[in-house]
Amino acid sequence: MTREEIFELMGKNPAFFLATVEGDQPRVRGMLLYRADEEGIVFHTAASKDLYSQVLKNPKAELCFNGGGTQIRVTGELEIVEDNNLKDEICEHPTRKFLKPWREGGELKDFYENFVVFRLRKGTAVTWTIEKNFAPKEPIQL
Repeated sequence: MTREEIFELMGKNPAFFLATVEGDQPRVRGMLLYRADEEGIVFHTAASKDLYSQVLKNPKAELCFNGGGTQIRVTGELEIVEDNNLKDEICEHPTRKFLKPWREGGELKDFYENFVVFRLRKGTAVTWTIEKNFAPKEPIQL
């Protein structure tokens, strides 16, 4: 697969699994992709979530996407994006309507401080299909 095909598959299948580490214990949870392109893989959480404190201690992560019989695993380091314009863009996106009440006066007092956007840039992807189950992995730089 090419980089572009990988980004396309991610965009068409935005639910993914994210693995982080807490101490010596792996932690995996489902996430919702915001965007994946040459600028990086972008998604978000709240600062109150365990995910946030885990990434602060160890930014290494692995993301796993599935679609059309293909699995894509991406490894790399997460960075926190401090861009309120991007946070507003995400909040206004039709797939993120659930964020608007939080931004407009929900339980947390400072939306911009508590809404955390992550980006994984320059990750390494490997793909898997049943047809290539035993083939050597071919890493693809994103």
